[in-house]
Amino acid sequence: MSKQELLKLIEKKRAEMIEIATKNGINSNVSIQYSQELDHLLNEYNRYSYSSMKRMTYS
Repeated sequence: MSKQELLKLIEKKRAEMIEIATKNGINSNVSIQYSQELDHLLNEYNRYSYSSMKRMTYS
């Protein structure tokens, strides 16, 4: 998955999470699930960015 595709997924998940939290409350089970999914995508993005930086630094 490319960095741009990952960013699009993050933005989509963030928008979905905001919508769900607005409808169901921030502490609802479904809001927490969306938040965890967003966290996973953000962690994946950070790993991707870190490994790209690491390759550039040691090249």
